[in-house]
Amino acid sequence: MSTGTLPAATARPPRRGRGTARAANAPTRAPYAFIAPFYVLYLLFMVVPILASLYLSLTEWVGLGTPSWVGLRNYGSLLTDSSFHKALVNTGVYVLVAVFVIVPISLLLATALNARGLRARDTFRVVYFVPMVVSPIVVALIFSLVFDQQFGLANAGLQAVFGAGGIDWLGDPWLAKLSIALVTVWRWSGYLTIFFLAGLQNVPKDLYEAAALDGAGWWRSFTAVTLPALRPVTAFVVVTSFISAAQIFDEPFLLTRGGPNDQTISVALFIYRAAFERQQFGYAAAAGVVLFVVVFAISQGFNRLLGIGRSS
Repeated sequence: MSTGTLPAATARPPRRGRGTARAANAPTRAPYAFIAPFYVLYLLFMVVPILASLYLSLTEWVGLGTPSWVGLRNYGSLLTDSSFHKALVNTGVYVLVAVFVIVPISLLLATALNARGLRARDTFRVVYFVPMVVSPIVVALIFSLVFDQQFGLANAGLQAVFGAGGIDWLGDPWLAKLSIALVTVWRWSGYLTIFFLAGLQNVPKDLYEAAALDGAGWWRSFTAVTLPALRPVTAFVVVTSFISAAQIFDEPFLLTRGGPNDQTISVALFIYRAAFERQQFGYAAAAGVVLFVVVFAISQGFNRLLGIGRSS
């Protein structure tokens, strides 16, 4: 009988049970579980309302009963609605003020607050930011008193300095627009200043020192160093200001109610009137869709112009 060595038994891999496979798949499923709440909320509060508004804009509905299908009739009515045309023009004015007035003012304020040797810097920052946290109703009440024709602070100041007063700030069409623009400048400048100030604090000091060695003055350093370094922040602020101004509602509604003669009405206020004063929910939804399309298209134009999203 042979006494040779028996070959060793071949080792078999352990069997993987269901519990082991489940444990192996758990790490791959966990990230989806963590990000799922965002997409669920996004679908519920963004995608579904947008699709519902699009459907509602093609119907006629008074808030009760079943909406009746009217197709594109609401959009055709908007083309001939003079009140909607005024709302578009007024909203365009508010957007121009936000982009070309409030944004530069915010940048200059942030530059001043970031200057070396400025005393009580934190106090100034708080003072400029306070208007943003004040209730819009309180803001409207304050400026209603400021622009009052008989006892307002604005007319009292003009009377004391120039000897002229009695100006109807909120009753004259152009002065009413100017008043709303001044309120938005006062309210939003401090908020946007915070973004610019955060961007300025991240600009490397070496760049300013190199510019000073080259003999650059304050203006040259501002245009050659500060503005290029703040380009991403500026792009964000411009797009944010545009979107906010395109949806302006509080100031025209609380100060002038859209008057006089719809001269200060915004698109958001037009939508409010159509939906909640005249119960034309389909018509209001059509105006909302038009506003969404216009804001989205122009925002994409700003993105391309300012280079948002480019890798280089």
